[in-house]
Amino acid sequence: MRLTNPTDHDIFFKIKTTAPKKYCVRPNCGLLEPHESQEIAIVLQPFIFDSNEKNKHKFMVQSMVKPDDEEINLEDLWKKYPEKLMDSKLRCVFECPLDSNQPAPAADSNAVAATANIKQSAATANNDAGAQFSTAQFNAMNAEDEQKSEAALLKEVKKLRDNESVLRQENLQLREQILQLHMQVDGRAKEQSSAATAAKSVPVQSVPVHYQNPYSPPPQLARNQPPLEVMYTVIAAVVMGIIGILIGKVMYSDGNK
Repeated sequence: MRLTNPTDHDIFFKIKTTAPKKYCVRPNCGLLEPHESQEIAIVLQPFIFDSNEKNKHKFMVQSMVKPDDEEINLEDLWKKYPEKLMDSKLRCVFECPLDSNQPAPAADSNAVAATANIKQSAATANNDAGAQFSTAQFNAMNAEDEQKSEAALLKEVKKLRDNESVLRQENLQLREQILQLHMQVDGRAKEQSSAATAAKSVPVQSVPVHYQNPYSPPPQLARNQPPLEVMYTVIAAVVMGIIGILIGKVMYSDGNK
């Protein structure tokens, strides 16, 4: 399928089908710039053919001129401006396999058969698409798609909530572990502080520090010397003796005179 924008405006487009599980449409929506064309690939998926579904598969191309005053999501565009929506409806015709006993069809019937040529299908659809293709079918299809999307979203939300619950539990466990570590560290700090306090409270026998004169003799010689008090006593006695002798001499000399 080829889509062409003959106008001077940007046009959004969206392609729908009554059998979304049997067709692969790429791309199924997008934006056409002015005077731009785009090829749309439509691939029929393998399925078991049902004769009752003959001529029931239909396509609809919805289009809308892009609003100039704002930027809007493509999915919200169709709901916000339904009055500006334009659509083109196409009917798909199948070429059914023939039995060997039946004669071959005429050339004109082969021309009408849909051999995956969308242009011929579009030409056929211009005459009777309005009567055979109802918008209600697309509305029902949209409702079904919305229900599926809503169910998928609810499932995803439930999954996210479960993940959030697991993360919260892990967060609580981590907080408990951190609290336990803090308590252990505080306990060890208190034990160390109490041990240090107890060590300070134990009396330590003070060792007197003696001043050592740098001019004093070596320790070995000092051990052989008498104590200072004894030396002072001896010196005082010698001095007193000398003074006594001097006084005696003076008194003796005065007596002789």
